[in-house]
Amino acid sequence: MMIKEIFRSLLPRLASLPGEVSLYVKDLVTGESCAWQADLPLVAASVIKIPVLIEAFRQERDGLLSMEEVFTIRPEQKMPSCGALNALHDGLQVTLRDLCVLMIILSDNTATNILIDRLGIGAVNAALQGLGCQKTVLRRRLFDVEASRKGVENSITAGEIGMLLEKMYRGQCVSPQADARMISVLKEQRLNGKMPFFLSGVPIAHKTGEDDGITHDVGIVYAEHPMILCFASEHTDVPFFERFIQDAAAAFCKPKEKEKNNSQRRIKIWG
Repeated sequence: MMIKEIFRSLLPRLASLPGEVSLYVKDLVTGESCAWQADLPLVAASVIKIPVLIEAFRQERDGLLSMEEVFTIRPEQKMPSCGALNALHDGLQVTLRDLCVLMIILSDNTATNILIDRLGIGAVNAALQGLGCQKTVLRRRLFDVEASRKGVENSITAGEIGMLLEKMYRGQCVSPQADARMISVLKEQRLNGKMPFFLSGVPIAHKTGEDDGITHDVGIVYAEHPMILCFASEHTDVPFFERFIQDAAAAFCKPKEKEKNNSQRRIKIWG
């Protein structure tokens, strides 16, 4: 089935979901695409970590930083919830490369805030604007309670994140080499309960996001035809939408035969 036929078959279920939900799908071989509210700005949750990753690699490309730069983790830097750094000993030393990997594969919030401080919010947003984003914006660090109380939130749209991922796939985001390295990190994602749920053995370069009433999963699915799939939501029923993500990803993306038989293939970070 073509993706527009699959989309039409899923539309009644998608339209029945509560809250604001959005979907962007694009076949990277044929160029066929479909969308549902893909330009709707939503609270970014951890998907904002993709733009932070992009800016880290842009600054490395331009000689503004080194991936081997070392950071010492202080107790006051540790953020709750996702990640590993908040559970490790004070004084641990990690490289900027380590922070990028932890921010993506474990959605580490401590790593993210250290990177935001190092890169600069303005620099991240300038990079986003340069890549064509208008509604995807980094407005604050994670767990900034005062800013959150004032309604200051990071935002994304499914369509703009899809555009960034397509640029990355085509080597047009930062540079062909940097884009390949970013994809290799995204493929090592450890939070795999959404899009990958029914796609065992299919490599997926993706990033999730969660908060109260919010669940996202966005990425590149390396099916028979590589696909961009971006699911985002706000004020929704999280379990219902996550089951929709699982089912829709399986409907859109059929595993390659060689991937079905090679589900344990090792993906090398940093190429």
